[in-house]
Amino acid sequence: MKRIAFVFTQAPHGSSAGREGLDAVLATSALTDEIALFFISDGVLQLMQQQQPEKIISRNYSATFGVLPLYDIERCYVCSASLAERGIPADFPTILPVDTLKPEQLRAELAKYDRIISF
Repeated sequence: MKRIAFVFTQAPHGSSAGREGLDAVLATSALTDEIALFFISDGVLQLMQQQQPEKIISRNYSATFGVLPLYDIERCYVCSASLAERGIPADFPTILPVDTLKPEQLRAELAKYDRIISF
């Protein structure tokens, strides 16, 4: 089985990238158990609780991240430098459990995957 990493780099609700990425993760979970999610750059904002996309007339897909453990997707990582650049503390409450990694640790973990798909 191929190991597949999904890298989220876009902020939620400004484009369809986050929603499409999440759909791709769920579809891929039927094909392999070796999936991990990485949140870097503005992608760290995907993890924020209490998003209010209805104020910009957007669908609230962030709650769907909560079902990932039901699909046995439990390897989720967030970049500590990306958090710091956005003034977000490393221990902020997230919509799903994530491990916070320094950039060099994140790169090492990402290198373990056969395919990398970015959204």
